[in-house]
Amino acid sequence: MLSILIVNWNTRDLLGACLASIRRFPPSDPYEVIVVDNASSDGSAALVAEQYPTVRLLEPGTNLGYAAGNNLAFAHAEGEFLLTLNPDTEFVDESLQRAVAFMEGHPDIGVLGARLVDPGPEGRTQPSVRGFPSLVGIFGDATGLGRLFPRAALGSYRLRAFDYERGGPAPQPMGTFLLFRRSAIEAAGVSPKAPFDESFPIFFNEVDLLRQMADAGFPAWYEPSVGIVHHGGASTRQIRPSMIWESHRSLLRYLRKHSSGAGRAVVLPIVAALVWLAALVRARGWSPGFRP
Repeated sequence: MLSILIVNWNTRDLLGACLASIRRFPPSDPYEVIVVDNASSDGSAALVAEQYPTVRLLEPGTNLGYAAGNNLAFAHAEGEFLLTLNPDTEFVDESLQRAVAFMEGHPDIGVLGARLVDPGPEGRTQPSVRGFPSLVGIFGDATGLGRLFPRAALGSYRLRAFDYERGGPAPQPMGTFLLFRRSAIEAAGVSPKAPFDESFPIFFNEVDLLRQMADAGFPAWYEPSVGIVHHGGASTRQIRPSMIWESHRSLLRYLRKHSSGAGRAVVLPIVAALVWLAALVRARGWSPGFRP
């Protein structure tokens, strides 16, 4: 069974289009759709209740954030395959069924990522796969050295040389579409009822989970035959400065969690200074970030 899990905040029209596309191109296998509405003020919950009565609507009454919202959906999900799907996406073909069939045929794959394409007739493929953040990779990204040396360790975060026309291992596909195998989550020692670390409320929670699964022998795979239209950042751009600060703050949380020894003691402070400077420049000022 496939469980499609959508965490929504104030993206009513896009959410409606996403749900309509699932109804238009459903998988042939049994499936369920669960929507967690994080206290939207735009009528999102009413749209789901009125137009999609078969969708299970969960309303926590407050904005839990992405990690806790997904954990709530996972706690109610019944499928062996669990798809975290952003509401700003649309299916235009039978990619849902192709994704499930791929996972059924590849039991060694723990997570599947999809090709994300721009809306419109051109359908340009969006860069959507990155390496796991490391002190060297983030230093290369922050200083621009990663662009000069894309195949070296300094370029290991952005993966600018990744081939989106071929299927293959992908350290961390974008969380827009991630099809998890429940048994792989369990085998990695993570609870399938609450797999996301809520100390990463919006960003890097899926990266942290993918890292744990990869370390346990269940890596992610990018499959270009599975594709979705991605409108991109519909929720986060509504409060862009605070999301910039939250993304950079969560990046540093991730590096602290997964760094040790001399790198943590010597290199992390340098990288942290570069990350905070980047947040200040990008947000054009300080912001407290996300607060549930």
